[in-house]
Amino acid sequence: MDYYLEIKNELVENEVTKRVKDYSKNKSDLMHYYNVGKLLVDAQGGEDKARYGNKLIKEYAVKLKDELGSGYSWRNLYNMRAYYLLLNNNEILQPVAAILSWTHYTILLSLKDVNAILYYIDECIKRNLGKRDLQIIIKNNEYERLNIKTRNKLIDKQDIGIIDLVKNPIMIRNNLNVNEISEKYLKKIILDDVESFMKELGSGYSFIGSEYKIKIGDKFNYIDLLLFNIKFNCYVVVELTITELKKEHIGQIEVYMNYIDKHVKEIHHDKTIEIIICNKDNKLIMEYSSDKRIISREFILVLGELWIIIWKLKMNL
Repeated sequence: MDYYLEIKNELVENEVTKRVKDYSKNKSDLMHYYNVGKLLVDAQGGEDKARYGNKLIKEYAVKLKDELGSGYSWRNLYNMRAYYLLLNNNEILQPVAAILSWTHYTILLSLKDVNAILYYIDECIKRNLGKRDLQIIIKNNEYERLNIKTRNKLIDKQDIGIIDLVKNPIMIRNNLNVNEISEKYLKKIILDDVESFMKELGSGYSFIGSEYKIKIGDKFNYIDLLLFNIKFNCYVVVELTITELKKEHIGQIEVYMNYIDKHVKEIHHDKTIEIIICNKDNKLIMEYSSDKRIISREFILVLGELWIIIWKLKMNL
């Protein structure tokens, strides 16, 4: 078989299709690029050899550039091969592959971890993410900030609960650009971009209120943030502290959570969840907490790109 000729024919046919049927551009791209990827793998002697060999791709790219123009660089051919390998080894993706654009895949294929790629593909489909949105969640290490248990559940196709999806650390955008943080300012920063904050916690959240007033006996208490998750059908109490997590926080939070369960939630709602956002976690305290509906997460304030550097340094300590 003349693999180069077959590859050229696929690409020429794709160009013709895109000119005639504008609505089918994306579907045509993905189909023909998949076929080109397969041809490249076969030309290199199968998947094992193709994963590491780029010499033939570079030779083809030079010839295609002369005959078809600059749109078929060795990087584009490399991505076509990677796209074929991804779909060919993950059958679950084949029925939904065309939902994303080729631009999505060129971003995703730069990732090394196939499980991360599968996660971001699923998020693109569920959240209808465009190119820019996808770049942001990858840049923010959304998959990497899920805990190991959650990532294993995703790999094993197990059911995911509301707590599983809360990332660690929580990224809070510091739009107010404050340097000395207090609990008052932390809450103000969150409320300034509450939509971004809720996305950090996962999907399906709606905002109920801040400083949510409850009466216990003859005294009023105030819950920092009260949310409701539509997807998981439950209230979510969020408490903030700029200190290390302490055992006193657990006791206070259990009271708030039980109050919401008794006086606010309806009979058809699931039990309330509690998220403690703190400056420093204390895993020993959480280990001996009897209520598994309570989770703790550290926070990092986002100021430009600085938070990414801080987080990566922290992970390496």
